[in-house]
Amino acid sequence: MRQQLLDARLDSGHWEGQLSASALSTATAVSALSFYVADPVSDPTLFPSITSQIQRGINWIKRQQNEDGGWGDTSLSYSNISTSMLVIAAMQASGQTQELGFEIRAAEKYVEAQGGIDGLRKRYGQDKTFAVPILANCAMAGIVSWNEVSALPFEAACVPQRFYNLMQLPVVSYAIPALVAIGQAKFILDPPWDPVRRWLRRASINRSLKVLEKMQPASGGYLEAVPLTSFVSMALIKSYRADHPVVQNGIRFIIESFRVESESEGSWPIDTNLATWNTTLSINALANLPDEFRSELIADPARWNQCLEWVLDCQNTTTHSFTGAAPGGWGWSNLSGAVPDADDTPGALLALKNLSNACEFDDSVSQRIHRAVERGIDWLVRLQNRDKGWPTFCRGWGKLPFDRSGTDITAHAIRSLIAWKNDTKTFRLDVGRIDRAINSGFQYLARHQQKDGSWLPLWFGNQDLRDDINPYYGTAKVLMAYRDANSLDTNEARFGLRWICENQNSDGGWGGGPSIQWPDEKAGCSSVEETSLCTEILLDDDDPRSRRSAQAGIEWLILATESGSVDTAWPIGFYFAKLWYFEKMYPLIFASSALSRATGLGQRSDGADE
Repeated sequence: MRQQLLDARLDSGHWEGQLSASALSTATAVSALSFYVADPVSDPTLFPSITSQIQRGINWIKRQQNEDGGWGDTSLSYSNISTSMLVIAAMQASGQTQELGFEIRAAEKYVEAQGGIDGLRKRYGQDKTFAVPILANCAMAGIVSWNEVSALPFEAACVPQRFYNLMQLPVVSYAIPALVAIGQAKFILDPPWDPVRRWLRRASINRSLKVLEKMQPASGGYLEAVPLTSFVSMALIKSYRADHPVVQNGIRFIIESFRVESESEGSWPIDTNLATWNTTLSINALANLPDEFRSELIADPARWNQCLEWVLDCQNTTTHSFTGAAPGGWGWSNLSGAVPDADDTPGALLALKNLSNACEFDDSVSQRIHRAVERGIDWLVRLQNRDKGWPTFCRGWGKLPFDRSGTDITAHAIRSLIAWKNDTKTFRLDVGRIDRAINSGFQYLARHQQKDGSWLPLWFGNQDLRDDINPYYGTAKVLMAYRDANSLDTNEARFGLRWICENQNSDGGWGGGPSIQWPDEKAGCSSVEETSLCTEILLDDDDPRSRRSAQAGIEWLILATESGSVDTAWPIGFYFAKLWYFEKMYPLIFASSALSRATGLGQRSDGADE
């Protein structure tokens, strides 16, 4: 398996992976492209490729419809009202209602059974980040009234970025482009009766459009995300600005994001890739077998130096135009639309530490690593919230769920600070400041432990559990921070370890549920991803019960490996606003990490492989 992970590297020395095809992304892309070709000022030279993509996208969507008439975010996901409404809108926008009559009627019955518009609003509560764009998309397609679309205060984008968090906006920090574009479309197509508000918003149109232009990356894709870019593009198109540069760049991004691979031909993913995230996860997984990791680096120094340079080059070195983030952080990809965040930055810091520990670099490379680490740690410590947890993108945004501090994010940040704080080779690190951040971070984790001993993460879920939560991922990730701090004997850690042991499945794995069906019945319904994480943390606990549970987990992973199950990913990931995805590399990375750690611990304990 370790060799399989190494073989997955690209020639450039890093790992890219592949995100799942998404019915939601495909629907929004089809809508945006359909509105574009119908607009009289659009570029006709693009029409041949666009019309082909629209038709192939519709054909792919048809094949993904579930038996209940709805659509899920991925081919392995349960139906949900959001994706189903967007698919109906796409079918309407593409002008194929007669050809798709059966599919549309089945989908409409599903949406009605889920509560219709009220059901959509209930799904997101007070968070308008996704509910308003979905309803706006439906209004643009003519299947709901603009009266159902809430007005968004797009004039707020004219305020300096540093004040956004004080304004209690109805969308999360990463959704400012949608706030501007959808807000303007609502204003232009369904203006308010209040003359003062009309005057204020009309006066803000051009200035907020400049903000939209400034935030758009070179790729044209906001956050490299097809749904967000599609929402922005269609909103401007339908409000009579199809020739605007933001639309031209957005449409170009959508066209270039179209999938042509055989297994997902005709679809769009939610994002271009998670290359930085997958690369740092892979490095850190391989480092769990320290002797072999060092041997690999020594045996192929050019390839690993290339990988190191790639990771270093991904660090953000300027104030980021999207969130206003200071230099020093890493985003999820090396592409221009990625934004520095508090999960990828710790991953990169840990990867740099593992590479530094395994290999001697010359002084110039070491100094570059140290400078990158200094900037990264300073960036991370400054991001810590007042509640002493870490948010994903921006400090001080606490109103909506995906802007709040998260236990998985906080634990990852703590681990990276622990890894570097006592490194005497790294200059200008304030150890006292780092210690305070670590200690207060652990206090945050203790306060957010659930009554049953588990922790709930922010960016990962389990579609077979209540409210889509994933305590397996959250608890394992938090306990890794306690492990790295040599604190598995604390009351909180012992409580968490006990929860993992008590919630092991009868097949020996963890997590999963009825939506997983393995060819080998012995594998039960556990998931490779969750089993790997739970097994890995139990391996570091000396308690006999933990050891027995870990051994059963290892046996399950070996069975999964032998049956080829590690080649099948499961929708465990949340993207923005609870948008499910799976990543092709997750099962391979997570299983490699757990099995390497099992082997590495065996070598350290008795000098032999276990």
